[in-house]
Amino acid sequence: MGVKKKIKILRIINRFNIGGPTYNATFLTRFMSDEFETLLIGGLPEENEANSLHILKEYDVEPLLIHELKREPNLKSDRLALKKIKTIIQEFKPDIVHTHASKAGALGRKAAFSCNVPVVVHTFHGHVFHSYFGKIKTSIFKNIERYLAKKSTGIIAISNLQKKELCETHKITTAKKIEVIPLGFDLKKFQDHYSENRIAVRKEYDLNDDTLALCIIGRLAPVKDHFFFLDVIEELSSQTNRKIKIFIVGDGELREEINSRVDLLKNKGVDIIMTSWIFDIAKFNAGMDIMCLTSKNEGTPVSLIEAQASNLPVISTDVGGVSDIVSQNETGFIISRKGKGEFVEKLKTLVENDDLRNKMKTKGWDHVHLKFSYTRLASDMEEYYKKLLNPFN
Repeated sequence: MGVKKKIKILRIINRFNIGGPTYNATFLTRFMSDEFETLLIGGLPEENEANSLHILKEYDVEPLLIHELKREPNLKSDRLALKKIKTIIQEFKPDIVHTHASKAGALGRKAAFSCNVPVVVHTFHGHVFHSYFGKIKTSIFKNIERYLAKKSTGIIAISNLQKKELCETHKITTAKKIEVIPLGFDLKKFQDHYSENRIAVRKEYDLNDDTLALCIIGRLAPVKDHFFFLDVIEELSSQTNRKIKIFIVGDGELREEINSRVDLLKNKGVDIIMTSWIFDIAKFNAGMDIMCLTSKNEGTPVSLIEAQASNLPVISTDVGGVSDIVSQNETGFIISRKGKGEFVEKLKTLVENDDLRNKMKTKGWDHVHLKFSYTRLASDMEEYYKKLLNPFN
């Protein structure tokens, strides 16, 4: 008997910046079974984003970089990127092209369609159908996605809510065409050496035992709405006598504006620090006490999964797939974006109620470690790929 031919996958990601898509693409490249052979390609992060190539290196994944694959639409670079992707497809001859996020999804699928790749799959890690652009631009993007979805073999949503948004709210494609496959991560490292890491981080940032560390992690971009967060912190600081220290982790286009607001809060006595990006987030999280998220739009927020894996209660606006990853009133609070009052109230409760906070801490790991493991992700994806390749089996 001859050696069984491997199923070849070309995986295309927008750019290798910090976030869920990079982890997703890395784990699916590294941990699929020996039945599959994967080539991962993608662009580099923008100037104000953190490079995530260290993540790929950690898991021995060697990507092929396409420098022309950029986030913003650009006729010249998009044309060059499309040409390069077509050449790679012709040389690699994949059975499946799987694209991740919008730009890779547009150029990668266009190249795959023109090269007659048997199976073309796209994962929506988030979407740009609200809180990113104006009505006209948003309408254009929706029409492009509807066309691409119609020609695609399958569409993957990373949460049930996202599936509902794609097929019912924005009418991108039918529910029948969408498969829900949640993200998966290497979460064990958030428990390893937890006690030592907590001592080290709290010493590094001069955090006394009676000081609570509140954190928000993400790009300093409009969609993350750090100004909502800072409004909440200002209100909270005026309502509690507990000692708190605030950490803003990340970088991005709004750094100067956010820094200016932070300086005003510091002048009012708020203890707050902007750390830029932190690469060893497992170690850092161990020193924190509460994780916050105030986004206007999300896919599946990685920071909240990692927070629960780090024994952190979380508090978040009710956006994207948050309700699929946080157990309301058990591992944290999910708050409507309609007003800041409820967010302040619930955050104050977490700050001042030690018993509640400690109770939530004990439940986070059990809630996420199996549901969002990379082994479950790889297994789910293998099953889906085989279904698409052999639809009548």
